[in-house]
Amino acid sequence: MRIFVSLEGVKGLNRSDRYSAAGLLWRGARKKTWPRIWRETELKSKYDVVIVGGGIHGLATAYYLAANHGITDVAVVDKGYLGGGGSGRNTAIVRSNYLTPEGVAFYDRSLTLYKTMSSDLNLNVMFSERGHMTLAHTDSALRTMRWRAEVNKLQDIDSSLIDPDDVKKLAPSLDTSAQTRYPILGALYHPPGGTIRHDAVVWAYARGADGYGVDLHQQTEVLDIMVEGGDDNGKGSGGRVTGVKTNQGDISCRLVVNCTAGWATNIADMAGVKLPITTHPLQAAVTEPVKVFLPTVVVSGSLHVYVSQTDRGELVFGASVDPFATYDMRGSLEFTEELAGHVLELMPGISQMRLLRQWAGLCDMTPDYSPVMGFTPVDGFLCDVGWGTYGFKAGPVAGEQMAKCVAEQSTPDLIAPFALSRFVDGTLVGEKGAAAVGH
Repeated sequence: MRIFVSLEGVKGLNRSDRYSAAGLLWRGARKKTWPRIWRETELKSKYDVVIVGGGIHGLATAYYLAANHGITDVAVVDKGYLGGGGSGRNTAIVRSNYLTPEGVAFYDRSLTLYKTMSSDLNLNVMFSERGHMTLAHTDSALRTMRWRAEVNKLQDIDSSLIDPDDVKKLAPSLDTSAQTRYPILGALYHPPGGTIRHDAVVWAYARGADGYGVDLHQQTEVLDIMVEGGDDNGKGSGGRVTGVKTNQGDISCRLVVNCTAGWATNIADMAGVKLPITTHPLQAAVTEPVKVFLPTVVVSGSLHVYVSQTDRGELVFGASVDPFATYDMRGSLEFTEELAGHVLELMPGISQMRLLRQWAGLCDMTPDYSPVMGFTPVDGFLCDVGWGTYGFKAGPVAGEQMAKCVAEQSTPDLIAPFALSRFVDGTLVGEKGAAAVGH
């Protein structure tokens, strides 16, 4: 059988069309070489905006600055490669069933952006809406799940408390008997939750930003933030940003946005801004691939574990952050043993599966487990940091709202509760009860 496809009208494809169906056919038929997904550009000596951090938050901020506000004289700088930090070291779970009204509204907007991302950015990010189930093993946990369900419903979020029989129907591999060490008494079920391909999300935002003319600079480490007029030796409160020093040269700019994960305090210190953040490693692991048997995301706060199965069949596990502050990202045997033990308490039938690898990333933790977003006491220095284990879920909405903050020079309503000033005012946003595990 022969298939004839007309290539009329696809000549001169622009950057955003190169990877569309027509683009694939056009290049395949003409044996064209594949273009780079984004450009390599020379670092200019001056930009309007410099974004520090080439993960999902930095790239999304750059993309929405260009797409929504027409601000394209932007540089994204990263000391490594794009997506090499927390954006490439997470378990790719997305959801919006949080605890506070502020958090629910924020993450629901992010989930909405994730759902249409493949079409919006013309790249398949493999979003899989498979449901998200948070198990309750104690009476107090069950009360928390009921509380969260009611908060979610008031915000029009699809979330409800289900009993052990419904849990078994959704995830037959779970042991829901009453004889287990940690019996499952119920669960908070959130049908819109699911997983997404994290590196594809990074590539999509990078290509989208590049298509508007944003410059993306890898292997470009920030050495200092240039500030003048501040209270503390020219830096800090009352000062204003004038530029950025990097290992590739100095950049003059009027605005710097700190979108780093793990290194947020280091960058903020360069501008003289103190952040109430500690950095902890977060480890994860993956098994060999097997036939798909776990159709939903399963979380247990009591056992400090969350697990999902990829389309290829691997089980992806995560746990709570390590209990000590460090920048060390080496995996540990203690993590593997504890994680495996807890997972087997939930699913004894997978005892013969082999663990393939484990890895770690860095999480910036604030006292109330919510991020720091928006303006700081230094004019022109903004932050989108302190995400703990929530960062990847929030990437799209954080970028959208930070771009609006930069463009309009005012704080959008969605991020107003997360201002740095809340730690002085005492208006904290406590999200610990909505965490999947220890955070």
